[in-house]
Amino acid sequence: EEMNSPALPMQMAQAALRRDGSQLKDDLDAATWERLQAWAQANNMPIQSLGGLKPWFVGLTISVAQMTRLGLDPQAGLDRYMMDLAAKAEKPAGGLETAASQISMLDGMGVDEQRQMLREALEQVDKGDTQSRALHDAWRRGDATMLWQDMAGQMKRQYPGLYRRINVERNDAWLAPLQQRLQAGQGTTLVVVGALHLLGADGVVEKLR
Repeated sequence: EEMNSPALPMQMAQAALRRDGSQLKDDLDAATWERLQAWAQANNMPIQSLGGLKPWFVGLTISVAQMTRLGLDPQAGLDRYMMDLAAKAEKPAGGLETAASQISMLDGMGVDEQRQMLREALEQVDKGDTQSRALHDAWRRGDATMLWQDMAGQMKRQYPGLYRRINVERNDAWLAPLQQRLQAGQGTTLVVVGALHLLGADGVVEKLR
């Protein structure tokens, strides 16, 4: 219900606005700013329109734009698909996080983490369609080894702070409610999370073990 709320995009946009008079360029090193300018020009987006936004939001915008350009529809995500199935089957569903907590997690990043998120998004663009398609194909066939090596492990090495913020800390927060659902007498629970959260020793599978 929260995902479909018309108020959600507005809440995210409000959190993304800079209110201290600074500009996006102030948070970025010269090389990242130059790469961002190149991306904006290639995507017919005036760089001035990004100036009043925080780096985490710009990074998210770039990632979504890249996936959409590849023909991957955000409306066809597995989470939304499974929620629709649950509704049709009249099965109860609940989130491991609220929309507000997700926005707070993103907006609560330090400048270094936000800068990392933006850099990582630009790097994915530079790697081009081949890399994104390869990851998508690996996800389709359940190739956890490749997903770890080419996505999770790489992020952990290059951006450890960002990796901890968006993966490890959230996995840890999910353990208690998941363990409660796994107790005898609770019935069957289907858990739907992004692939990153299932990989390696930091993933919820190993943490629950």
